[in-house]
Amino acid sequence: MSLQIHRRAVLAAAGLALPAAAIAQPQAQAGPFRFKGWKGQETDAERGFFEAPEDRRDPRSRRIRLHYVRFASTNPRPGPPIVYLAGGPGGTATGTFTGPRFPILLALREVCDVIAFDQRGTGLSNHIPRRPRPSGPVPLFTRAGLTAHMRTELQRAWADWTAKGVAMRGYNTNESADDIEDLRQHLAADKISLWGISYGSHLGLAVLKRHGRHVDRVALASLEGQDQTVKRPARWDGYIEQVAALAGAPGLPDLMRRVHTRMEADPVPMSLRFGGPAPVDVRVGGFPVQMAAGSLAANPDTLAMLPRLYSMLDAGKTEMFSAFAGQMGGVLGIEGMPEAMDLASGISPRKLAMVEREARTSVIGDALNFPMPHLLGAIPGADLGEDFRRPIHIAHPALLVAGSLDGRTVLAEQAEVAAQFRNKSQVLVENAGHNVFEAHPEVQAMLVRFFRGERVPDTGLALPPPKFQV
Repeated sequence: MSLQIHRRAVLAAAGLALPAAAIAQPQAQAGPFRFKGWKGQETDAERGFFEAPEDRRDPRSRRIRLHYVRFASTNPRPGPPIVYLAGGPGGTATGTFTGPRFPILLALREVCDVIAFDQRGTGLSNHIPRRPRPSGPVPLFTRAGLTAHMRTELQRAWADWTAKGVAMRGYNTNESADDIEDLRQHLAADKISLWGISYGSHLGLAVLKRHGRHVDRVALASLEGQDQTVKRPARWDGYIEQVAALAGAPGLPDLMRRVHTRMEADPVPMSLRFGGPAPVDVRVGGFPVQMAAGSLAANPDTLAMLPRLYSMLDAGKTEMFSAFAGQMGGVLGIEGMPEAMDLASGISPRKLAMVEREARTSVIGDALNFPMPHLLGAIPGADLGEDFRRPIHIAHPALLVAGSLDGRTVLAEQAEVAAQFRNKSQVLVENAGHNVFEAHPEVQAMLVRFFRGERVPDTGLALPPPKFQV
């Protein structure tokens, strides 16, 4: 699938899985080919590669091959190429365009070339050896059990990868931003434009900070700021109150708290399928239910399930949760790039104190961002520091798109990021969620006009509200 949201393996349970990362395949050759898009559509494309140091701060690190696909413009006088920045971290740009964003890509080719760039550690740009699924006992599915498991697995994986010559500290957003600059030079383009969503906006901000003079204009959605790898729990509380009112379920936040507290104190036995031939018996606490709630809240189609799910859990009926929670087994594994990127982006001490304080009473606790901040300190020296997280003032023309029901990057969080842009147009799609680019048909036309150089006024669009399963 091409739904690019903040990488958490539990998202698969909600039908929101990221495209699976793949080790770079030697048989993939540069040159023309037919790209298979969405619903059987195809188009001509050109595959390309270039090399970059795995860690530019370490002259001994190896060089890695980075992959992109170029969709040539149909315009005889194309503008600066648009580079698509996928979300996650861990999503693939090429994977995105096998889904419902493919028609937008085709429309944007009327303006300029569109480049689907697989960020380091993803797709055909992945040079981190795949880890086998953990073979030990399944941990208790509570906050403490999952945190201890993930910290241990990451430390083991990091040591194994380092021993094999992988420069794991090179997997950070600054290095990815420098990859974008190397891509620009490889394409022989004076400037590029950026089109990104979620973590892709986080990366886009780093590109603007480090290489802004080579950027023409930016279109970003579902904004994630430099110090927003971990989101504020209190902001999500405001969001779920909004959802409860829309669903006609004013008691929903209290119901959710009750379920979380009871299950975390007395985890419920469940038999879940983790991809193997047989189900596995586990004990599920309230923390993974909080994780699932954050995933379901990303987009309206799954958000609509939330009231019914909690009503059933409150009544002791786990069938609905088990139906999708089997895929939560993915949260037990380590991929490499997503964890390293999140650890490097980190969180400021001031923000961490705020998150810890708010999480004590929040409906969602600190589960929305798992495994952050839970992995903090597991790998000493990975954090990029406060200069990375410092906000900037951005003068580039910007189109910022948001959905009012986005439960991953809620509007109050996005407003902090939007304030950094001096020359912006904002589009709010009422009742859209995190995957807002394809949510409303008028967004595509606005993107085309924007990248053509036209001024897009601040706009409000509307979709029907979701039909909640109460």
